[in-house]
Order: sequence, then structure tokens, then C-alpha cells
Amino acid sequence: MALTIGIVGLPNVGKSTLFNALTRAEVLAANYPFATIDPNVGVVPLPDPRLGTLAEIFGSERQVPATVSFVDIAGIVKGASEGEGLGNKFLANIREADAICQVTRAFSDPDVTRVEGSTDPAGDMETITTELILADLQTIENALPRLEKETKRKTIEPTVLENVHKAQALLEQGRTLFQGAADAGIDVAELRELQLMTAKPFIYVFNTDEEGLADTAMQERLRALVAPAEAIFLDAKFEAELIELDPAEAQEMLESTGQDEPGLDKLARVGFDTLGLQTYLTAGPKEARAWTIRKGWTAPQAAGVIHTDFERGFIKAEVVSFDHLVEAGSMAEAKAHGWVRMEGKEYVMRDGDVVEFRSGLTSGGKK
Repeated sequence: MALTIGIVGLPNVGKSTLFNALTRAEVLAANYPFATIDPNVGVVPLPDPRLGTLAEIFGSERQVPATVSFVDIAGIVKGASEGEGLGNKFLANIREADAICQVTRAFSDPDVTRVEGSTDPAGDMETITTELILADLQTIENALPRLEKETKRKTIEPTVLENVHKAQALLEQGRTLFQGAADAGIDVAELRELQLMTAKPFIYVFNTDEEGLADTAMQERLRALVAPAEAIFLDAKFEAELIELDPAEAQEMLESTGQDEPGLDKLARVGFDTLGLQTYLTAGPKEARAWTIRKGWTAPQAAGVIHTDFERGFIKAEVVSFDHLVEAGSMAEAKAHGWVRMEGKEYVMRDGDVVEFRSGLTSGGKK
């Protein structure tokens, strides 16, 4: 599924360093504003230890994880909504993303230049949020005359215009649609045509240092600021160093800082969940694989991710939960315990289902 997370933030907060670490790409991470001019796209594997277990059970030759796509978008500055910096170009790139990962500086380094007006994480977040809100308000103001005419002509439902007015009122209060749409009774689906940026799901990454990673009071304060969005605290420079090491050395270095997993793994996992995605699994002698689907998808929809013929010719799905399969140790034992189920077209997939699809057109999803 081609869904992307746009990495945004003020210049010099560590966005490109983070992107380099995420994708192991050689993206310019220079110490001055607008170093990144064109968006860079990186496809990041989603850490999934279940694949290794499946590969052992089925003797799979390779493992194929699900992926998360990140887009590195150049820094936004105050006035971007009015075209300051490279504002219009960057805002267009943000509109194309399915979710927004806002990177905020939470470290002290006199050698890394702060942009004018940047003082602390809360102020920096407010700058970005304000620019996105102003851009959305401009979008609404431009669209309202057309929407009012279409409502009078009855070419659109009146509820569309009602939701746009509610969205306008919320944004004028300085709140994003992601934060406040539910409380304001706004149906975000009615706003989809406008591609409002603040309606997208948000993730907040605080790029900090060793001291910040140990400062739980600071972390709790910043988490409260961004709720209900997820907050992730990591040291982008440390993460970039970590990926250059072999697994054993990386684990030792990680443990020396008191962390149980890399911050990048947390970001990939949270990003995947923020996009409303989940995985199901297939395995066999050739490969153990995680397939990406939207939460709430039915078995035929999930089958269509492998091949459209599987969805059109869907008959049934043979399903066992990953935990039951591991406990049994094999498909034969899982069947003997009665843990393997035959599910039909109405079955809603669960994360971690191990599946083989039966289709009238072709067969697939072999374990």
C-alpha cells in the first residue's frame, strides 16, 4: 500500500539526520536552512520478530517484512503559509502525505544554528502548527464560495458545507483538526476533498540527547502538549551511529544507554499504526512474509493485496493466530488442537493472523 508519512519541522532540527538513519540514505544533512530542497522518499522495513519465528517453523528461505514510507520534506519557517522560504512548495508536499511526522529540537548544541525565533520545543511546535493552520484556513476561504454555490444547486450535501464551517471555527481557535475534530462534532470524511493538512494524523518526534532521554519530567510535559498524538523521544545522531554497527555491538550500545529498542523501531511501528495499518502473515518454504492491510479489512480485501484474482475468486481463508501456531509448533499440531479456522467473506482480519487463501481463480498465500 503506497501510504507515506511526511517528516516536517523547522530547519536544523535533525530531520535529514533522522531520515538518513531511517533509510540509510545519503541525504544532505547540512547545518543551514533549506539544505533539503526536494522531498526524499525512503521505504523503511517494519521490525517484526514474528517473521523469524515463522521462518523457523516453515523452513523459509527468506523473510519479507511490511514497510513504512517516509518523505523528508525541507524545513518550514514562520510565514510559510504566505510563501516565505520555500513555503508553497513544501506545503504542497505535506498535502500529498497521508500522515505528518513533526520533528522538534529538544537538545542544546551551540554548533547547530537555530532559525530566527526558535527558542524551545513548545514554541517551535507552535510555529509549525500555526503555519499549517493558516494554510488550511486559506484553503477553506478559497473553497467556501464554490461550496456555497454547490450547496444551493444541491450538487453536494448540505452537511459538507456545515462541516467546513465547523472546521473553520476550530482552526480559528488555534486547534488542529486532528486534535479537535471529534470534540467539535466534525466529520473529517466530509472534508477530504480539501486535503486539509491539520486533518492528517500526527506523530511527534523530539530529537534530543542522552540527557533528554533520561529526563522523564520533560518527556511527560511534551507528551501532554501533543496529546492525542504519539510522542517519540530519540537521539537522531545516536540512531545514525547505531545502524552502522553490527547487531551485537548495536545491542550492547543500546543497553549502555538504558534503552530496550532503537528509537527508529518505535517510530516505524508507531507510524504504521498511525496510518491505520496492520499486517497478516503467510509462510512457506520460499518465504515468510508480512502483508500490509488497513485495519478493519475483510478476508477477501486482504487476499487482494497478494493478487486481485484472490479477491475476485475468494472462497475461504484458512486462519490461525500467530500465538496459537507458535504454541503448537506446526500447522499439523495447530489443526489437532482445533486452532485453525475456516473463515468466509465477512471475516475481519486481525493483526498477526497466519493465513492461506482459497480462491476459485487461483491459489495463494501458501504457508
